[in-house]
Amino acid sequence: MPRLVVVSNRLADPRKTAAGGLAVALADVLNNTGGLWFGWSGKIVEASAGGKAGEGELHSTQAGAVKLVTLDLSREDHDAYYVGYSNGVLWPVCHYRLDLADFDAGYIAGYRRVNQLFARKLKPMLREDDIIWIHDYHLIPLAAELRALGCSQRIGFFLHIPLPPPLILAAIPGHDWLIRALFAYDLVGFQSEADHSHFCSYVQTEAHAQNLGEGRWRAFNRTVQAGAFPIGIDVEEFTALAEAPEGREMYERMRREYSRRKLLVGVDRLDYSKGLPHRMRAFREMLQKYPETHNSATLIQIASPSREDVSAYNDILHELESLCGSINGNFGELDWMPVRYMHRTVARTRLPGLYRASRVALVTPLRDGMNLVAKEFLAAQDPQDPGVLVLSRFAGAAEQLREALLVNPYDIEGTANAIHLALQMPIEERRSRHQSLISTIKEYDVHWWCDGFLDTLAKAKAEETGTPWLRL
Repeated sequence: MPRLVVVSNRLADPRKTAAGGLAVALADVLNNTGGLWFGWSGKIVEASAGGKAGEGELHSTQAGAVKLVTLDLSREDHDAYYVGYSNGVLWPVCHYRLDLADFDAGYIAGYRRVNQLFARKLKPMLREDDIIWIHDYHLIPLAAELRALGCSQRIGFFLHIPLPPPLILAAIPGHDWLIRALFAYDLVGFQSEADHSHFCSYVQTEAHAQNLGEGRWRAFNRTVQAGAFPIGIDVEEFTALAEAPEGREMYERMRREYSRRKLLVGVDRLDYSKGLPHRMRAFREMLQKYPETHNSATLIQIASPSREDVSAYNDILHELESLCGSINGNFGELDWMPVRYMHRTVARTRLPGLYRASRVALVTPLRDGMNLVAKEFLAAQDPQDPGVLVLSRFAGAAEQLREALLVNPYDIEGTANAIHLALQMPIEERRSRHQSLISTIKEYDVHWWCDGFLDTLAKAKAEETGTPWLRL
């Protein structure tokens, strides 16, 4: 069996249950093949520490059968590759926020430099029959850099964030270079059919690619296959967390402390793509429009810290804190606080208990690649008395979870009405919706996602001319 080599910006130990979705998904196949996982160490080497910029130290550790190899970055490279281009250009544009993109900073040179560095460091560790799976927007050009060094292995790429429509994507200076880089892969995967459709539209209109059928496109002397592979969760693992001691303790405590309330829950990274101010305005609108929810509905909103060195995140933090304070000041009573807001991370082992104790989950991003919180909430529910999922139609998960209450988060009044409907929904309807939703997430779980992508990559037809791949 060929070895799987995974490359991502950050790594996680696949042996740890709480390592996160990607590690859970890849644990079996990495362990079975004695795989390699390569990425940034998270360490930044300051210039004063000496050494050539961008030539950080390699670190290697063994996690069971899996070899984890990480690389340090210089401050200059980190600021250009990670903060500047990945999160200052690609992230906002892919989430349709052209107004927040910093196009003029010249970060692209650092982005290309770090991808070249990754390729140089990774190549000596590769075997001829390896299957290479590269993840997310930080590493779009990595396959092209590996090809330029002579790598002929089968290489797949998965984009975890949305791909915007062609006209938005074309706002990026050098957008054609990014898409050309995708043609160095044998398979490119997207979270949703909408994202896949945007890719197809772009390569037709901008790259004049030839449609070969069955998801295959030819341009730049290369053939690439593309498709939608919506990522899932490990439903059994998350359900087990709900029944584990920490999950049960959290559930019992929430039910005890909020016995007279109907709990709503939101769990998000603090990010402008998550629509948190819009959510708070919708909750405020519901309280104003439906007085019977006073002294009853309590929203627990967890907004974990995220990229706090970027001004846009400080702005949204202050706006969110102001809205929460305003709602509590205008509607709260001595014994009831409408919003319980926490700007910190809650342990993954405790979240299932919080989800199960909640009548409603609010998953209302303005744009999201998938959003696994929606699926985790469903997995944690008691099938006999399940909660209701209020889900943004602009989350990738909405393509699969049609039985949720789908909302337009920009429509404050419409979202408020949906939240009220969720709070009042009779148990028969809640059970019916949950039964359909849980069936979907069990069928299309994280193992289906991983196996489906790797099986398709194994069958993808790599066709190119005899011309060697030239560095972009």
